[in-house]
Amino acid sequence: MRLYQIAAGAALLSFASLSPAQSYKIVDHWKVGGTGGWDYLLSDDAAHRLYIAHNARVEVIDTSTGKPVGAITGLKSTHGVALNPDGKTGYASDGAGNAIIVFDRATLAVKETVPAGTNPDGIAYEPVTNTVWAFNGRSKDVSVLDAATNKVVATIALPGKPEFPQVDGKGNVFVNIEDKNSIVRLDAREKKMTATWSLTGCESPSGMTIDHAKKRLFSVCDGNKMSVLDYSTGKLLGLASIGDSPDAAGFDPKTGYAFSSNGGDGTLSVIDTGKPGFPKIQSLATARGAKTMAFDSATGKIFLGAAKYAPAAAPTAATPKPRPTVLPDSFEVIVVSR
Repeated sequence: MRLYQIAAGAALLSFASLSPAQSYKIVDHWKVGGTGGWDYLLSDDAAHRLYIAHNARVEVIDTSTGKPVGAITGLKSTHGVALNPDGKTGYASDGAGNAIIVFDRATLAVKETVPAGTNPDGIAYEPVTNTVWAFNGRSKDVSVLDAATNKVVATIALPGKPEFPQVDGKGNVFVNIEDKNSIVRLDAREKKMTATWSLTGCESPSGMTIDHAKKRLFSVCDGNKMSVLDYSTGKLLGLASIGDSPDAAGFDPKTGYAFSSNGGDGTLSVIDTGKPGFPKIQSLATARGAKTMAFDSATGKIFLGAAKYAPAAAPTAATPKPRPTVLPDSFEVIVVSR
C-alpha cells in the first residue's frame, strides 16, 4: 500500500447529476477503535461480514448490525484479505511477517502461517486453479499458494512493484504495477505473465476494480485519474476524473458505477462507466484520510476506513513528508448508501 501525505482537510464537495433520491450519502459511522493505521477492506456479501486489515490484526464487522464479530490476531502488519468460496477459509497478507495467513472464518483462528515473498500486500483468490495470489511489494514478485495444500507452488517475478490484483474468474489474474504505470496479466494455470499493458496518463496506479460483463479494469492513479482498460484487448479506453490521492476502487454491476476512495481530499468519487468519457457524477465528502473502501454488491453499500489524526511532525531530511499519527481509538467505518 502506498504512503502519501494526507491533505490538510477534507474537501467539502458533494455534487451530482443524479436525482437527489439516487445520490450517495453517509448513513452511518461504526466505531472500531484500536491503534495504528489500516489498509484494504473486503466485504463478504453473503455472510454479511466486513474484513479490515488494521495494523497487526484483521477486524471483522457484522455489516447487518455494524457490531464487531471479532478479530484475527497475532500478526505483524496486515494489508489485505482474500476468501475461499468454500465459506470456511480465509487468507490475509502479513506484510511485516512476510507471510500468507490462513484462517478459519468461523472461529477467526489462524490455521497456518505460510512464508511468502517480502512484504506481501494485495492478495486474491483465483477460482479456476484454487490458488491464492499474494503480491509482494518489496521483492517485486507474487507467491502462489495452492489452497488445497496451503503450500506455495510458484513464485513469479514481476517487472516492478505490484499493488492491487483482480481475477476474471476464467484463469487470468491482473495486477497494477505501481512504479511502471502498467497492468500485468498472469495465466493462473501456467503460472506465468502473458501480457503487460501501459496505462498512459495514469501515474502510480494503486487500487483496482473489475467489470466482468464488459471486461474492463478500473485503476485509480495519482493526478486525480482513474484509468479504464479493456482487458480482452489491453486497450486503454479512457481516463476518468476522480479525487486526490486515491488508494482503492469498487464497481457496482447493477448500476455500472465505479467508485474511488480518495484519502488526500477526503472524497468518494462516483463514475458512470456507461456514459461516453466516463463522467464523474458525484463527489461525496467523506473524511480526511479515508483512502480505502469495500463495496457490498448485495446491498449497494460502500464501507470506508477513517480516523482522526494528530498533527504531522515537522519535515526532516530523512522524512520529507511525515505522515500524521492516527489518534488511538478513533478508527471507524463510514457507511455510504444511496
